[in-house]
Amino acid sequence: MPTALALSPHLDDAAFSCGGTLAQLAHGGWRVVMVTLLTASVPDPAGFALACQLDKGLGPEVDYMALRRDEDRAAADALGIGPPVHVALREAPHRGYASAPELFAGTRPDDPLADDLAPVLARLMDEGAPDLLLAPQGVGGHVDHVQLVRALTALAPACPVLWWRDFPYTVRHPDPKEPFRDTFAGLPTITVRLSPDEEAAKHAACAAYTSQIGFQFGGPDGLAQRLDAEGAREHFRLAGAVPDGLILA
Repeated sequence: MPTALALSPHLDDAAFSCGGTLAQLAHGGWRVVMVTLLTASVPDPAGFALACQLDKGLGPEVDYMALRRDEDRAAADALGIGPPVHVALREAPHRGYASAPELFAGTRPDDPLADDLAPVLARLMDEGAPDLLLAPQGVGGHVDHVQLVRALTALAPACPVLWWRDFPYTVRHPDPKEPFRDTFAGLPTITVRLSPDEEAAKHAACAAYTSQIGFQFGGPDGLAQRLDAEGAREHFRLAGAVPDGLILA
């Protein structure tokens, strides 16, 4: 059974951007593992990190990341894939980024994440022996996504990579930031067409991230409208051979 690893910066990125493809691979006989890299709980959050949960109605006593890890497990179940893997690295608000604009203004020179990711990715590749990786293109320019792209491209994996377009950053602006536009320009674009069941699985998985739906989409109706507008399609740049079993548009 071939193995696909989806490397997600945050607890929702893979489901939002390629959840239907993950469901399709699983239906096609692949072992699919959704790995989220920035999931560490941080005791006594303060400043911007605390504000990121207060603005979602979650008090300082709530372990925000534990709640999000539970959401991620529910999302994986909705997609029909195996239990997700959670790596205990810290999100940007816990690494010195002090406001929402800073998350999209370029990486701090003292941000160690790319270096921290390198051994983690190498271990995941060694232990998981994947036949396929799925990872973000960094559309939108969020520093956590950018650092993952840097670390993974430096690793130069031998297996094929489906580089997904980071949703919902792709629809927030008519011309979103694409810091790796030149990096991916030479790779072919492929579009995966989702069946009704796969589209429904993606909708259910995205809806499982209840702490994020209001912030990201204005509520469940907004989420449904945004997903419907994607037309049961997911878009990638492909490095390597087309994986077996995908239904291309």
